[in-house]
Formats: sequence, C-alpha cells, structure tokens
Amino acid sequence: MSMTIAMAGKGGTGKTTIAGLFIRFLLKRGLKPLLAVDADSNANLNEVLGVKVRATLGDAREGMKSGVPTGMTRDLYMEYKIEEALVESKDYDLIVMGRPEGAGCYCHANTLLSKYMERLCDNYKVIVMDNEAGMEHISRLVVRKADIMLIISDPTQRGIQAAKRIRDLVRELKVDVAREYVIVNRVKDGLPAAVKDVVEESGLDLAGCVPEDEMICSYDTEGRPTMELPKDTPAIVALNEIFEGLIEGLRL
Repeated sequence: MSMTIAMAGKGGTGKTTIAGLFIRFLLKRGLKPLLAVDADSNANLNEVLGVKVRATLGDAREGMKSGVPTGMTRDLYMEYKIEEALVESKDYDLIVMGRPEGAGCYCHANTLLSKYMERLCDNYKVIVMDNEAGMEHISRLVVRKADIMLIISDPTQRGIQAAKRIRDLVRELKVDVAREYVIVNRVKDGLPAAVKDVVEESGLDLAGCVPEDEMICSYDTEGRPTMELPKDTPAIVALNEIFEGLIEGLRL
C-alpha cells in the first residue's frame, strides 16, 4: 500500500520548494519507487526537481473533450495520455495535472483520470503531492486520502490563520487525512511569541520551523533546481530533522 504525503499552503510560502526537498529526503532514505504529483495549476515542481515536462493531465482532459482519435477507445486514449504525461527519472517519476477544467463537461474525463491515476499510484511506495491552497484535487481526481498533510506557512499571524483555513477546508471536504501538520518557513531569529500563540489557538500541530536561507534565494534567482542544494545549508538541516520526525514510526 502506498503512503501519500500532501502539501498545501498559500502562494509564496515555499510549499513547492519544501515538497521537492521532502522528495529528496525520502529518496536518500531509499524510499522508492516514488511518484511526485504536481496538482497545482501554477505547476513548477518540475523546476524544483530539475526535470522537463512535455504533457499534463490537463492536456488529456482537453483531448477527451475535443475528440478521441478514430479507432481508439476513450479508455485506451486516457491510458495512453497518462503514460505520455509521466516523466520518468532515475529515482522517481513525476506527473503534472496542469490547468483546471475549462468550459464544458469533463465528468467522464475526470472519472477516467481518477481510475487510471489510482491504478498508477498503486505502483509506488510513496506519493508526494504538491497542491494548491485548496485540497479539492485530493478528493476529486488523484487520490482519495493522505497519510500526512503538510501545510506550509510564513511566520506571521495571518499566515497561520490561512493555514487553519486550509485545514478546515480539508475537513469540510471530508478528505481522509490521517495526520495534519504545519511547517513555518522563512523564520528569522525564532518564531515570534504572538505567532506561537496563534498556532496553539488554531489547534494546528507544529512540525517545526525552517530558517530563512539565502542559499535557497540564490538558487531560485539563478533558476537552479533546489534539489541540488548542499546538505549543510540551514534550511536543509532543519527540514531533514522535521522530516525524520514525521516519518518516524510509519511503516514504509
């Protein structure tokens, strides 16, 4: 059975960077095969990982709407398009959901996507999903549950309140999430007491804090994959400690 880790957080919190670094951590622990799923409509997990994407599941939906090629069933077409969208690397695979649905009915296309994605996910030991702030993709298309959900926040009261709203949305959608945590990113000189109070009041489980790291900013500016960051940078050291705590006791 696969273990699913779902990432969430408002824009600009470093959610995708942390997703990529969690993938790096899991691979170094030998947790393979691993599937990375970019379920953010503003897809850029591939840039963090340093791989190119040729096709997305959004392309498959559009193709289904415009018409399946003559002589090919819808099932066969969808299976082919998912295989086309799968980016295979040495240690992991990546699939990108792409843009959300446009005008028109996508019900049948989404049903087929869900069917074949669940079949695909069964082939992996670990699935790491990078999501938008909302978690609709989990309940609607890709997988229907998550073992761990990580909500990434900035070190502000508003950031924590946004994280709480995401957590509440997940519960409202009745997504099957076993464990929920918040990671506060880009912290300078410790987490302010007022922010700690908001974390406690929100009922969020704080997994840890990640310090501001100029090396990450430098890699982002230069367009270099953050997967290649040196292992002794402050953010990597802090994240690895957090990740160790998260997977401790899990059967992997």
